[in-house]
Amino acid sequence: MSSAVGARNVGARVKRSEDPRILTGRGHYIDDVVVPGMLHAAFMRSSVAHARLLSVDVSAARALPGVIAVYTGADMIARTKLTQAGAAIGLNLVPGMNSPSLHFALASDKVRFVGDPFALVIAESRYIAEDALELIVEDYEVLDPIVTYEDALDPAKSPLFEDIGSNIALSDELVLGDIDDAFARADRVITTTLSVHRHQPVPMEGRGSVHTWDPETKQLTIHTSTQSPHMLRMLLPGHIDITGDQIRVLAGDVGGGFGLKNGVFREDVALAAAAIDLARPVKWIEDRGEHLSSAGQAREEMVDIEAAITNEGVLLGVRMDVKLNTGAYPSDPFSGAMYVGAVSGSFQGPTKIDALAAKSTSVFSNKGSYVAYRGPWASADFMRERLLDVIARELDLEPLEVRRRNYVDLGKPPLAMLTGQAFVGVTTQQTLDQAAKIIDWDAFRARQAAARDQGRYLGLGVASYLEAAPGPRGAMGGGGVMGDETTHISLERDGRIAVITQQQPHGQGHETTLAQVAADELGVRFEDVVVRYGDTDFTPPALISTGGSRAATFANGAVLHVSRDLRQRLLTIAAELLEASADDLEIAEGTISVRGTPAVSLSFAELARLVEEEPGRVPDGIDTEVKASGSYDGGEGGWSGGTHCCIVEVDVETGFVHIERYLVVEDCGFPVNPAIVEGQIRGGVAQGIGAVLLEHSAYNEDGQFMAGTFMDYLMPSSTEVPNFEIHHVDTIVLDPDVNFRGVGEGGMIIAPATICGAIEDALIPFGLKVREQHLPPCRILELIGVITPEV
Repeated sequence: MSSAVGARNVGARVKRSEDPRILTGRGHYIDDVVVPGMLHAAFMRSSVAHARLLSVDVSAARALPGVIAVYTGADMIARTKLTQAGAAIGLNLVPGMNSPSLHFALASDKVRFVGDPFALVIAESRYIAEDALELIVEDYEVLDPIVTYEDALDPAKSPLFEDIGSNIALSDELVLGDIDDAFARADRVITTTLSVHRHQPVPMEGRGSVHTWDPETKQLTIHTSTQSPHMLRMLLPGHIDITGDQIRVLAGDVGGGFGLKNGVFREDVALAAAAIDLARPVKWIEDRGEHLSSAGQAREEMVDIEAAITNEGVLLGVRMDVKLNTGAYPSDPFSGAMYVGAVSGSFQGPTKIDALAAKSTSVFSNKGSYVAYRGPWASADFMRERLLDVIARELDLEPLEVRRRNYVDLGKPPLAMLTGQAFVGVTTQQTLDQAAKIIDWDAFRARQAAARDQGRYLGLGVASYLEAAPGPRGAMGGGGVMGDETTHISLERDGRIAVITQQQPHGQGHETTLAQVAADELGVRFEDVVVRYGDTDFTPPALISTGGSRAATFANGAVLHVSRDLRQRLLTIAAELLEASADDLEIAEGTISVRGTPAVSLSFAELARLVEEEPGRVPDGIDTEVKASGSYDGGEGGWSGGTHCCIVEVDVETGFVHIERYLVVEDCGFPVNPAIVEGQIRGGVAQGIGAVLLEHSAYNEDGQFMAGTFMDYLMPSSTEVPNFEIHHVDTIVLDPDVNFRGVGEGGMIIAPATICGAIEDALIPFGLKVREQHLPPCRILELIGVITPEV
């Protein structure tokens, strides 16, 4: 086989090609989009949690100079279609799910959370639109709010959606293995309740879009901040009366998403309907208050657990009752109610547990909608790892030793999870041992004891995880759950290589990593590869573009294989032009030459010119297409995973937690770009730190949202985030071609359990038990008895 020679890019810390543009302010984000004749939108939102909407008087708002139109819920009913969330891809038919059918883009019958949009103003400027909002007068019949699980499960409470008749969004049961036998063999049964509080993605850039309708061509063009442009194109026709062929979606630079921007929002539907109605471009950029209250929230779950264990701390089986608060409206297409199944379905992780039985219930409430957030199954890992800590405390064992006894060993039974997914290439024990060695577990225990004698409280936490990124082949579909990845690659007229990906970058560095793979496979300079994305007119269709940590395996794998296809095409053409055997050719820095005779050569630019301008020089029967396309199914796949260790010091007088040291040992296969891998880990752990110590999408007992600004919803900064120590294990090679696995979600998945374990370990002298995730200073002081909890 002819080879590509030159410097290797894959595996190198290549500087991100995106950064010069973004860091110098030359990025092109949604608020940078300006089109001729553009109008501006603002939404009127509910100030109460639950109420019948008796009337909405918009007459004064419509009369304000500069206001073009004001739409109410009734107006949207006339201009949009009644569609259940997830109906376009059949997710409304999930067994046990109750999906409401009586709601539209704007609330018409009821408002169901603080921030629920019920009117839309379109004006010549955002300033005028905001002024018009103050002239809208609404009349409510306030209803009792549904805030807690107890509220939602109380049959005496009124349902949010009358067509459902209750506040149960989803109810399901799962049994894996022989649960009765597991409990019969147990030496003891431990019971506990664990909970995760509501917090949210909060990307740097909020939501926003510009909708333009051309009445002549009947085309709707949408500029938007999204993770999946084709998702809008696929799902919007279910809400408005146009086809997907009439929709073009454009996404430029996207300032973060973390799962939030995978979906069709009610605002999207209202704006599209308004743009079509007015036949003028309509722009909306949400402000931070709107974002915090209405964009989407996540991670409100709790679980009652019975754990069957041996006296040696081995976990045999678990019975669990899981509840999830999905908020007011199901997101489209992925209803938040679905994620309750991820808690039980992903609970096993890297453990050898024999059986699991779960009852799962999602409930509607008068809160913002539940959305996916960086590892939507992360609560499962939190519950499992905290349970292992509970077992350690119960038996007076080291948390490290309990994990050694419960985690699977590479190549030893069990060889598959209870769900059927194979434990292929799982290196959890290796990452655990390496982390314990680097952190020097025994030395820390000695230092901890000495510090306690001085009145200082240090703690050490440890936790491990597995992530299906993409996961193994076999049962449960492995990495193919979200479909194959398609890529187009072509040789451009100027000799550069163009990679067209279905991915939609929003911080991951795809423009760099995909170019690294293509450059190596095609024998060109890294700088001569351009990655194009974000336009449904030319990118490959995909319901989900970027999500689920799929890019490392799927996108890189597709680029690798399609690049090889294109390389062979180019060599075949060049062989005819150079009158040599393709087997005797080599490629270096975009030039094809005869091995050993470098003077006999042909640049990529010249080859492209000859094919275009002098096709007769190539014999008949030779394919002169200088582009290739292909799909990739994830190959042999495999698990990403790792172990985190954290050392904290807790000030028992103030409740503040200082993270002294944070260590990560990870396995994501062979890293395409180690710098980007480590950046993803750092970002994820930073979010995990925020989740435990700061962030809380808080509601009071009346359903009022209490965290509508960054003075109330606290975010981590450089003062809370330490320097991270990141180490990599020698990974198991599962696929000799594509041994790349995803890493985007791991930091956020496991950091909360690690930090909570460290805090509990620090405060053992106070006898407290940490069974929740949110531990700001006031809560720590409550737990150790310094202050009295508020009732």
